[in-house]
Amino acid sequence: MKQIASLQNPFIKSLLLLQEKAKARKQSGTFLIEGKREISIAIKGGYEIETILFVPEICSETETRKLSNKAELIEISTAVYQKLAYRDTTEGILAVAKAKSMQLSDLQLSENPLILIAEAPEKPGNIGALLRTADAAHLDAVIIANPKSDLYNPNVVRSSVGCLFTNQIATGTTTEIIAFLKERNINFYCATLQNSTSYHTQDYTSPTALVVGTEATGLTQEWRDAATQNIIIPMQGEIDSMNVSVAAAILIFEAKRQRGF
Repeated sequence: MKQIASLQNPFIKSLLLLQEKAKARKQSGTFLIEGKREISIAIKGGYEIETILFVPEICSETETRKLSNKAELIEISTAVYQKLAYRDTTEGILAVAKAKSMQLSDLQLSENPLILIAEAPEKPGNIGALLRTADAAHLDAVIIANPKSDLYNPNVVRSSVGCLFTNQIATGTTTEIIAFLKERNINFYCATLQNSTSYHTQDYTSPTALVVGTEATGLTQEWRDAATQNIIIPMQGEIDSMNVSVAAAILIFEAKRQRGF
């Protein structure tokens, strides 16, 4: 089995670039996954694992082989692992995985889909939280409009706790996504302050997409003008907005309630 102990190894240097640079991830079509649970969830979600790197003193070869019998296994030193690892917790295992296509045309929707759309979310933590909520509600898909962040950013992978791999995800421009929804007769409800009605008055039992924007600027005019209905979560405090993942969860689980969970 191949062993790598040097931080100067060219392959290790290429993996450091995958951690740090979206351009490197895009060019190679690969990204890093850290942790046994996350690697296992990615495999279950249909991700192809090219290589698994492990520290034998922390994670045994037997444990590693249980995860995948197709990937190349490489023993690495603790020093190499600590350089590559992104989290504080130590599991001693990393994987190089192939990125998936995130085209709208790749989505496989049910006859009565429930979809979450987030326009231009910037913070990896918010994206991770949205994906966790979508997984909890077992949504058909999550669509990111006008993405600002690379979804294979290690912060997104970490904050999603593996839910990056459990959800169907697509990206596109706002214009492309609106056209996609209209072609499929999917009603879409946009969370916004302007010209809105209370979210709980709407019927989400037919094909539905729930659309949220950024906390700072909300949704763009294009969404607000095209919406089946603009909706608002009534608030009784001093502020007029809440965390985007919290708002999305409120809307999603109202739709799930109407659908009988």
